[in-house]
Amino acid sequence: MDSLFLDAFNGIETSRPPVWFMRQAGRILPSYQKLKLKYKFSDLMKSDKLASKVTLLPINDLGVDAAILFSDILVVPESLGLKLEFTDKGPKFHNPLSTVSNNKKFIFDPKKLNFVYDNIKEIKKKIPLNIPLIGFCGGPLTTFLFMFRGNENERGFHSAIKYFYSNKKESLKIMESITEASIEYLDNQVKSGIDCFQLFETYCGIIPSDLYLQDIMPYSKKILEKSKELNQPTIFFPKNFNEGLKVINKDICDFVSIDSNLSLDFARKTVDNNVGIQGNMDPKIFYLSYQEIDDYLNSLVNFGSKNQNWIFNLGRGFMPDIDHRKVKHVVDQIKNINWNR
Repeated sequence: MDSLFLDAFNGIETSRPPVWFMRQAGRILPSYQKLKLKYKFSDLMKSDKLASKVTLLPINDLGVDAAILFSDILVVPESLGLKLEFTDKGPKFHNPLSTVSNNKKFIFDPKKLNFVYDNIKEIKKKIPLNIPLIGFCGGPLTTFLFMFRGNENERGFHSAIKYFYSNKKESLKIMESITEASIEYLDNQVKSGIDCFQLFETYCGIIPSDLYLQDIMPYSKKILEKSKELNQPTIFFPKNFNEGLKVINKDICDFVSIDSNLSLDFARKTVDNNVGIQGNMDPKIFYLSYQEIDDYLNSLVNFGSKNQNWIFNLGRGFMPDIDHRKVKHVVDQIKNINWNR
């Protein structure tokens, strides 16, 4: 595949950094909002025709260099027996994990994920030949945290974290079940046609980095190792991992995604040089004027000129009220700037 995005993984020099955005398939796009007036989120996600359409919207509307599968990390706990509902205010489980006891055995039902594989196959029929498709799943800790959510209005994870500290052994058994299901899920995404895999450990920073390294990283590494075993370019996003980034090396992932709290220069000095950097634009920059946005982008030229193994992305997902025209402007500017390469 002749892809600027995949060239970054293969060490091929390019004239500019590739660009895509987390949460690019939806939220800020008027074309997506029109679909949302007619369909529920779960309807969009579980129809191969609709999911493929949404996945490809940012390719057509923004001109990004990669597509990411329109799906959700919570399909994995759903395949483990939790009853998932996407409400207008967010996801919830009708039988969430309890803060008291979680001794039930999880039974993984792989057929509950078949719709995702159908979606991937449909996307691959329609996607431009030079645009790779990124598949993904949630990290073990992030997925575990959400499995306690029985109320869509709940925004924190206090009960889940309390359970994790109070019932460490049982918590790690649950994460082992999540990891085993995620590995099979990843395997089938690859068989269905994805070109790259990203592990989203969005709430990595909810516990100290040394605790994550000790208790959770072995599970995350197991999923990422499976991706590498399947010859998939691999991205790890341990949000707010901070000083933990110093342990990230090529044995863990090909690229590590950096959140907005850390500078690219700090990340590059901290992470093993053999690992590429993805990120870390603060989405709030889209609230600035066009001139201020251009000034920000021009400030990155020095970094971009010296670092071929850098993918331009956000440090977190879009906020819903961001102007899609400014996002398109950023993509266009990235393509037009002289990166001195």
